[in-house]
Parts: sequence; structure tokens; C-alpha cells
Amino acid sequence: MIVRFAIVAVLLGTIACEKPAPAPPPFQPGATVKQVMAEVLEPAADTYWDAVGSVSDKDGTHEHAPSTDEEWAAIRRAGTVIMESGNLLMMPGRARDNDKWMALAKDLVATGRKAREAAEARDKQKVFDAGAEVYQSCTNCHAVYPVTVPAEAAAASPAASPAVSSPAPAPVRASKPAP
Repeated sequence: MIVRFAIVAVLLGTIACEKPAPAPPPFQPGATVKQVMAEVLEPAADTYWDAVGSVSDKDGTHEHAPSTDEEWAAIRRAGTVIMESGNLLMMPGRARDNDKWMALAKDLVATGRKAREAAEARDKQKVFDAGAEVYQSCTNCHAVYPVTVPAEAAAASPAASPAVSSPAPAPVRASKPAP
């Protein structure tokens, strides 16, 4: 009798100690993945990619890089947006899966962090190199999750086709910036 009572007490104690599953986070995504890409990530990446480099024309090669506090702050903000975009892409409702998508989004966070740190250091070579890493992060993701052109857009544009994938835009660079 005592043994039965002890077994029942242990079972009841075990059941009483079980904690309910935690509630899901209260995130409420208001934009689709395409909207996050087009309205958040792409503009920040374009700003970052355009920050340093050189352009060659008939008059020679012209280097460009941020020179004012405001210009460096804009590049730092772009790095922050790139970094946090990875987190936005991992949110429930946006994440395509819990495997490759999450790994690629985490890579974007890490790459964006490097981009931000390079801008904080005001090091134009590091910004240039971080821009290349951002581009590679985008390319890696779009190789697995291609952006397809909708049929109606393909019909409106002779250059587009429903079967054509659109990789991340390439940074416009003629050469590395001068040290």
C-alpha cells in the first residue's frame, strides 16, 4: 500500500512539475520577404556598396570614399540595416525553413556586423572588403533561394523572363580603393 501511494505521489508530482510550452514571440511581421528585400536590405546594401571604390573614365581613375562624419555615419547605418535584416528574415512568417534559410540569414547578420564595424573604424579598405562579403552573402542565399520574375513582369519587360533568376546586384567597382 505504501509503495502504491509512493508511486502515485511521484507520478502526480512529475505531472504537476511539467511546465507549459512557452508562448511564441509576439512578433507581427508587417512586410513580406520581398518587401524587406526591396525596401530595407537592397537600399542599405546599395548604399554600402557605393561607399568606396574607384571609377575609370576618359579623364583617369577617380577614387571615392566617405570623408565627413555624416558620410561615415550613413555607411555605419547601412551596415546596421544589413546586419538586422538577417534577423528580420529569421522571423516566424518569413523564414522559409529552419535549416539552410536560417544559416544563410545568420551569415547575413555576421557579415552585416563586419560591415558596420568596418564603417565604425572608418577604414575604406575594410569597408570595400566587407562590401564584397555582403555581396557574397547575398549571392549564396540567392543561389539556394532564387528570386524569380513573375509572369506579368516578364511580359512587360523584354529583358525579363519567368524562368530567369535575379541574383543580388553586383557592386560597381573598378578596383580597390587606394590605401
